[in-house]
Order: sequence, then C-alpha cells, then structure tokens
Amino acid sequence: MALITSAQFFLIVFVVIYLSFNMIYLVRVESDFGELPSYPFISVCVPARNEERGVRACLESLLNQDYPEYEVIVVDDNSTDGTTELVCSMKEQYPNLVFVSGERLAAEWLGKPYALYQAHKKARGEYLLFTDADPVYQPHALRSAMRVMMEKDLDLLTLMPAAKFGSFWERAVQPVIFGFIAALTRFRKVNSARYGSAVGFGAFLLFKKESYQRIGGHFSVRAEVVEDVMLARNAKRSGLTMLAADGKSLFSIRMYYSLKEIWVGWRKNIFLALKGSILKTCYYIFMMLCFVLTPYLVVISNFLEGTGWIWTGVSIVGLMMTLVAGMVLCHQLDLDKRSVFLFPLGVLVMSAIMINSMVQVIFLGQTEWRGRIYEQ
Repeated sequence: MALITSAQFFLIVFVVIYLSFNMIYLVRVESDFGELPSYPFISVCVPARNEERGVRACLESLLNQDYPEYEVIVVDDNSTDGTTELVCSMKEQYPNLVFVSGERLAAEWLGKPYALYQAHKKARGEYLLFTDADPVYQPHALRSAMRVMMEKDLDLLTLMPAAKFGSFWERAVQPVIFGFIAALTRFRKVNSARYGSAVGFGAFLLFKKESYQRIGGHFSVRAEVVEDVMLARNAKRSGLTMLAADGKSLFSIRMYYSLKEIWVGWRKNIFLALKGSILKTCYYIFMMLCFVLTPYLVVISNFLEGTGWIWTGVSIVGLMMTLVAGMVLCHQLDLDKRSVFLFPLGVLVMSAIMINSMVQVIFLGQTEWRGRIYEQ
C-alpha cells in the first residue's frame, strides 16, 4: 500500500504542477467598449441543424451587437424541426440577418463543414466568424474580438466560451471534460509560431477572409468531424498568426442538457480528437482516473489497512490537492465548489464515453451526429 500511496501522491503533484504552469500561458480576452480605429465588415456564419431550442437566443445576441458593420448568415442544414420557420420569422426585424436554405448534403462532406462552406460563399465580410447555433454573446463581443485581431494582427482568433450548467449530469460530467480539454491544450505552444501545436474551438473561429481562403477554407476539412481543430492546424502549418484564448467575458454556451446528449455529443469526436490513437485514449483514461477517482480509494484503503499515520497522511494530502484543483476548476467555470464531489462520477462517465467513441470508430467504422451517420 505504501508503494501505491507514493505513486499516487507523485502523480498528483506532477499533474498539479503541469496544470498550474499550463494556465500561466492562457490569454484572457477582456471586454472592450472603446472605439476601434476602423470597423471592417464581419460576416458571422452560423450552421443550424435542428436547433429550435437555442437558436433564437443565439441569433438575438448576435444581431444586437454594438458593432456597426456586420451580417449574420444562417445556413439551415436540412432541419426537420422548427428551425427554418423560427429563423425566417426574425428576418423582418433584423435586416442584417441572411437566411440560406442549405443544399442536400454533398458526397464526401460532413454536415457542419458543408453548411459553413455555403455560408462562406454568401459572405461579404473582410472577416469571417464561424460559430455555432447555441452560444449567447455579450453585446460587446464582436468589438472586443476585433480589437484583439487588429492589435495583434492575427489571421485567426479562436475563443473558449463560458460554460453554463443546468442538470445534475451536466454539473458532474461537463466540468471534467472541459478540464481535460484545457489540460491537453498546451497554450504556450499553441500560441507560439515556433511550435506546430494548434487548437480550434468551433464555437468561435474568427478569420481574416483572405487567410481563410488561403488555407482552403472548409473545403480542406470537408470530411473532418473535428473540423475546428483541423482548420487551426491548417492555419498553423501555413504560417498564419493565430491566438487561442479564454473568451468567457464575451460569450457563453450550454452545450448539452441531459446525460444522453452529453454522451452522444462527445462520443462523436473525443476519440478522433485524440488522433484516433488507442494508446493515447487508454493513457488519458488511466491518468484521469488516477487523478480524480483513485485518491479517494487510496485514502480509504490506508484507513482500512491501518498503514499508519504517515502513509494515511500522505494519501489525505494527495486527495486534498486533487480537491483544491477541482475547486479551482469550479471557480473558473462559475460552478458551485461542492460540485467537485461529483467529479469522480463524472470521470467514470467520461471514461465510458471515450471507450464507446473508440469502439464506434474502430469496430463500427462510423460516427453519428444530428441524426446522420458518417463512415470513418
């Protein structure tokens, strides 16, 4: 038990040090209400497939920006709910809302890239913002983002949103997955031209139009489930300047509402985001379990086996470090700190989703999203 306790403790120390250093390099985009030197025209491109639940709030937040020159292009991706009618009902009130009835999905394309490809063809802007149909934006979001783009002379700005949680399963599982993504994103390398590492967040990808076209746009990622990451990698490989940053002050998102939505939503891409590597997937499952779940088990085992106050104390210190790291995550996500005690359950569910995602891609050769099945 002493050996297990020691190994557990040193793993926790290693992870905490890594996370602390990684977060030092996270750039935070703050709200900006000042005047810009100029206001380039922006085309906001929104793909919408069966988004009846959240698309109105998203579009109203986008259509009420304190930015003078922009349009919002919504491409309906063959929705079967009331998305089309809802969006069209807003056109009279908002003259800068452009509705596009999406074409039938073309061969060798996935739905979201194809919808955004069609949006790009309609876009008039010097800058293109690719977003989803469920984020809710602060009125100053476009102004603030453009300030960063212009001051840093960026080709691409991609932002992480603030997360909103409702149900029990959202509070248990989603923070663990968000923490996992943040931990894997090495911000120092992602935001340095010296390294090839890149990441893109599909909820917010703001491109210079000419830079987007230079890398082949969404045509170059037409068959990619993680098209946001691949667009960022293409940009980095082409020598474009990019910044991945924290945009919580600009917009927020509630991604999924139930355990089923969480499961299906992350299953589609989590294994592919790990480059389809069985070894990586198993390694990260092991590390997550060891950091979040097993500290509780080691403490209990030390008590039950009566290993003495030294090893019991070491295991308790390790558990406390894990809890503090979890509480910091709760603070970052504006979540009740008591939710940290749900994370062991969350990491078990996340591990199961990762295994299911791996099995679906490797053994079934497919992934599923929005009622469509794509061969992989």
